[in-house]
Amino acid sequence: MKRFRITTMSGMIISLLMPGCASEQNGYELDHYNSPAIRSIAHSSIAAGNIPDTPRLPELTESSGLSDYLAYAALNNAGLEAAFNRWKAALEQVPQVKALPDPRFTYLYYIQEVETRVGPQRQGIGIAQVFPWFGKLSLRGDVAAEAANAVRKRYDVVKLKLFFEVKDAYYEYYYLAKNVAVTKENINLVKHLESVARSRYKASVGIHPDVIRAQVEIGKLEDRYQTLLDLRQPIVARLNAALNRPIEADIPWPSEINVQDVNLEDEDLLTELMAENPELKALDFEIDRNKHAIELAKKDYYPNFNLGLNFIDTGSSPVGNPPDDGKDPVTAMISINLPLWREKYDAGVREARARYYAARQDRTEKTNSLSSELKLASYRFRDAGRKIDLYGNALLPKARESLKATETGYLATTQTFTDLIDAQRIFLEFALAYERALTDHAQSLAKLEMLVGREIPRAGNENEPADANNKETVETREN
Repeated sequence: MKRFRITTMSGMIISLLMPGCASEQNGYELDHYNSPAIRSIAHSSIAAGNIPDTPRLPELTESSGLSDYLAYAALNNAGLEAAFNRWKAALEQVPQVKALPDPRFTYLYYIQEVETRVGPQRQGIGIAQVFPWFGKLSLRGDVAAEAANAVRKRYDVVKLKLFFEVKDAYYEYYYLAKNVAVTKENINLVKHLESVARSRYKASVGIHPDVIRAQVEIGKLEDRYQTLLDLRQPIVARLNAALNRPIEADIPWPSEINVQDVNLEDEDLLTELMAENPELKALDFEIDRNKHAIELAKKDYYPNFNLGLNFIDTGSSPVGNPPDDGKDPVTAMISINLPLWREKYDAGVREARARYYAARQDRTEKTNSLSSELKLASYRFRDAGRKIDLYGNALLPKARESLKATETGYLATTQTFTDLIDAQRIFLEFALAYERALTDHAQSLAKLEMLVGREIPRAGNENEPADANNKETVETREN
């Protein structure tokens, strides 16, 4: 009977303290994983939280555009998934730091029974719970929540940098494709010129050095062509690395890119940077976290409370039948710790303040760094746009016209073959400069979007495809 009473009492004591903690934890998990933030990430193409082990990835074919590559990277990149899981882990810190310490259960066995008036005391059980000073648990939760928010923004940083890396590699791959095409067409052009020089030499109206000069030019262009083909493998490997694919996996040549303009000035871009950049937002959360940490450190000056309940198993008195014979005493206990070592607590507050000021300085440093990057990217974007107009609408058409006129003059013996080769080289240089400007323009816009933390609105409709002028650039010349 006594043993049943002990067991029952133990269960009652434990049940009084445990259900609240358990229900709070279970409730957090349910609310946490069904919150709108988690659902939106889980159902987004850039999230890895609830994606199956083998997500359905877009097929990369010759008709695939940049959006297909971005979706592939978002679903398959290991670094992005790791960043997402770090955010999930940081979220799980919140219920841990806000929970009370585990209750302490104590069992006491008297090696020698203690004789009392109402009977011998043989064993006892007790349970105690520590309660931190008022507001301490809430501040711990605030610190952990702000830290989780900072990790979330760092996840956004990883996502934006991944998207920029994919765009940058994709556009560079596009430039390589155009470089190969332009070089190949120029080889055909010089071969045509070489056949013209050979025909003129056979007809005794040309000279043999013209034929040699054309063959030397062909050799140089073919060497350049092979170098470009060899460059394809490392650029594909770079793009495959961002996509988390084997570096040897084949990727088809990219489709065309379009010339785009944005409707924001430098001042607007800088405003967007300050408002939307996730690196700056992460540092803002770090500042708030350290601000809460200062208040939490100040709570160490106050004591914690320890509340307990004890039950002592008492047997029946061997002498007589006194009142309350065999009654089991129940005692309540309260204790507090004594925060006497103020130097330790002062050091904790100073540490928290130093971390707070350091976070503010980090924010200032990062703002300056990102602002300078924005200025440089904006300059490169404008400069590339200017070159697209210069080469596409002025220099390249003139170089094409000059090449045609020089070839006509060579056939009429008013121009030398050296003039013809120089005109061909200028045409090649301008054609590649035009493609380089298209690539730089797209890469700079991608950099600006990474810095401001979102897609920049385009100014009106997209212009003509980037290859509108280039189709004539790489056109095979016929006799």
